[in-house]
Amino acid sequence: MSMPTQALLLLSGGLDSATCLAIARARGFEVHALTIAYGQRHEVELRCAAEVARALGAASHTTVALDLRAIGGSSLTSDLPVPMGEGTENAAFQGGAIPSTYVPARNTIFLSLALGQAEVLGISDLFIGVNAVDYSGYPDCRPEFVSAFEALARVATRAGVEGRPFTIHAPLMQLSKAEIIRAGAALGVDYSLTHSCYSPLQINPGPSDAWAACGRCDSCRLRREGFAAAGVPDPTRYA
Repeated sequence: MSMPTQALLLLSGGLDSATCLAIARARGFEVHALTIAYGQRHEVELRCAAEVARALGAASHTTVALDLRAIGGSSLTSDLPVPMGEGTENAAFQGGAIPSTYVPARNTIFLSLALGQAEVLGISDLFIGVNAVDYSGYPDCRPEFVSAFEALARVATRAGVEGRPFTIHAPLMQLSKAEIIRAGAALGVDYSLTHSCYSPLQINPGPSDAWAACGRCDSCRLRREGFAAAGVPDPTRYA
């Protein structure tokens, strides 16, 4: 009996990466999940990532701390305010501006760490849940970025130059948020385990603390509208 092919997947704890994990598992991959604790203000997603990894049967789950607050430049890693209001980020992007929730070089850094771990583990397939349809205009969520990084991996690693190239899988790239949710629901993803809000509010502080999504940031808007369009009940607790 042949062993399943292994894959390395970036897992944030959000809706998209959870769906990406379910898709990778459905394709027959044994998935090793990697989560980056990068100093994000919505660090509750780190707890969600661990729960999603367990629920969806990841073979392993590693968390790496790399505090991007030292760089700043984003409302997710500095004191800049998170944009609030209906469609604020997409409105800004339509006007040619990249929103303040863009974290400088985040996916380049994350994929570099994933590439390093994959090379150590002898893994050639990497999964990332980036999306170029329902998103906020981040430059590192586009097909051009994924293709360029895949080319980089061929020349920047021992595996690549020895003829063992890497493949970067981005199965959500051309899906709407509703299509992503439908795909995940069909694969049994429990979206109540995931977190998307950029500015969550803590309720019931203490050992049994819980968090509520703000309901006002662009990530909450995309999530809420996605569930509505998919015809799937939204399990999110909104403030």
